[in-house]
Amino acid sequence: MKPFDELRHSWQRRSPAGKLPWRQVVPGVVVLGLVVGARLLGLFQGLELKMLDQLLRWRPAEATDERVLIVGIDEADIQRLGTYPVPDGVLAELLQTLAVHRPRAVGIDIYRDMAVEPGHAALVETLTTLPYAIAIENILSNPPVAGPAYLPPEQVGFVDFPQDDDGFVRRALLGSPNAVGEFRFSLALRLAETYLQAEGLTLENGLRDLWAMRFGATEFAQIYPHAGGYVGADAGGHQVLLNGRSGPQPFRRASLQQVLDGSVDPTWIEDAIVLVGITSSSAKDFLNSAAVAADSPGLVYGVVMQAHATSQLVSAVLDDRPLLRPCPDGLEYLWIVLWGGVGTVLIWGVRSPSWYLLTMGLIGLGLVGVSFGLLWLGGWWIPLVPTLVVFSVNGLVLPGFYVYDQTLRSRIAERQQIIDQTYSAIHNGPLQTLALLLRESEPTSWAETRPRLERLNQELRDIRESLPAALPGSDQAIPLHEQLWNTYTATLARGEQDFPGLRSLKLKVVTFEPFSTLGLSADDRQGLCQFLEEALLNVGKHGVNVTRLTVVCQANDTENLIQVIDNGQGPYSLDTSPTGTGWGTRQAKQLAQRLKGQFKREFSSAGTCCELRWPLVAQRRLGFRRLNR
Repeated sequence: MKPFDELRHSWQRRSPAGKLPWRQVVPGVVVLGLVVGARLLGLFQGLELKMLDQLLRWRPAEATDERVLIVGIDEADIQRLGTYPVPDGVLAELLQTLAVHRPRAVGIDIYRDMAVEPGHAALVETLTTLPYAIAIENILSNPPVAGPAYLPPEQVGFVDFPQDDDGFVRRALLGSPNAVGEFRFSLALRLAETYLQAEGLTLENGLRDLWAMRFGATEFAQIYPHAGGYVGADAGGHQVLLNGRSGPQPFRRASLQQVLDGSVDPTWIEDAIVLVGITSSSAKDFLNSAAVAADSPGLVYGVVMQAHATSQLVSAVLDDRPLLRPCPDGLEYLWIVLWGGVGTVLIWGVRSPSWYLLTMGLIGLGLVGVSFGLLWLGGWWIPLVPTLVVFSVNGLVLPGFYVYDQTLRSRIAERQQIIDQTYSAIHNGPLQTLALLLRESEPTSWAETRPRLERLNQELRDIRESLPAALPGSDQAIPLHEQLWNTYTATLARGEQDFPGLRSLKLKVVTFEPFSTLGLSADDRQGLCQFLEEALLNVGKHGVNVTRLTVVCQANDTENLIQVIDNGQGPYSLDTSPTGTGWGTRQAKQLAQRLKGQFKREFSSAGTCCELRWPLVAQRRLGFRRLNR
């Protein structure tokens, strides 16, 4: 048998009657439990976060948010200034130039906890006269970096971003207590609040969650330590998942020099949120992010990250842009269990390995597509990694073990079958001849015994050549009733020479009609032929004064029948008594059980009746054949 054919046959034999055997379902349940347990322990957290980054990168490019302008002080600007940090006087000049074009909010993502001369007095005057200008502080570092002391808290926002264990930024912190317990707001929130005031919207507490933040009908729900793929994350303060804008040009950008010399289109500044920050690689003001497009892969300028956080807040309120949000824990684990179960049971519904692999691949791609679609269109973050793991292990790895186990069991069964067939050949041939020699009541001469021993010797030698192909019933191309007829004639021809019970026959009544063989395997056919052979040999070996033999092999509307009746008189050996448990009896009972039929042997003063009945396939196992044909 070719390897692929063997795999296909093992696949088709993977479950009797298409049912789910508990021995093969239990491993799937165990795998499901292990995956759920591993996720609860946080073993999938790193993979889930990287998958979230990947799904966010796959999103199509969004339109440039024209409400946000980034004024980046790049390397060329620093070289022209000839000094770093940027002096306060330059920042004051920049703010005054921007003020001419009436921006709604300006964020200065440059620390000014200390004066940087020259021009400090000018900067203080400018900032105090521009209520929409927001300076920065850092509240999570050790030690923290304070904002300008001359500005009220409403004009200062912190620039801290929570970092995951891998050092990447995936969350935005909107509000948090500082080191002395004062609740502070982020730069992004301060800018969004200032911008949205012109739209008549103010910052309020949430409606569904009183601890959440809200602008109008848009509520920014907090994330918790076990949100989405996170396990035990530090969720202090008010955090939301960061949903940066996709595409190579999410915001308008200009350099310091372009603003100062008036080469920037005034409409870019008017009514816009302007963020001023360092965009020079030498300043190393970077954050790590795999989901936000950047000039250097994985490295995003701090001012650009602030722009993404600010745009996320404003776009969610004014444009209904989706906010990233995890599913409730119960729904997440229900989703994992559902697809773990699909991976477990799918094997029992697909008829061939090639179609199964195709189905598995399509479902796997479908899971990725659904996860991406929900994230892109609705902002829902569903557990893709553990779902793919449990689906793949239950759907690909375990079936491999199932098929291997089934193949191994099948080979063991085939070897056992060969052993049984070998013994049947010995039992119905040489052992019968030997039994007759031992039952001789009177010693015979050597001249009479020698030919019979030579025949016994030849029968033993013929066994190797006769197994398994030459066993009765092995050729399925021959109709069953013809195979039974061949068995009948061969057994009688041999029995009339050696068995006294058959030599005395005067009348033979035989009926061989076509059978309903749908659903019968080659093993079943061989078993039926061996049953008939055994029944005839028992007549010849144990029957006394047998003169009439009736053999019926036929089918009616509901069942098939093989029946052998003789009119001989006892005595009977243990094997042929009603309670006999010899080899032939055991084989007949096993065959009847396999065919869902009935084996019966009755003894009376009028003779012996040995019969085997089994129902037609329509009543016996139609459901199984429908699954496997």
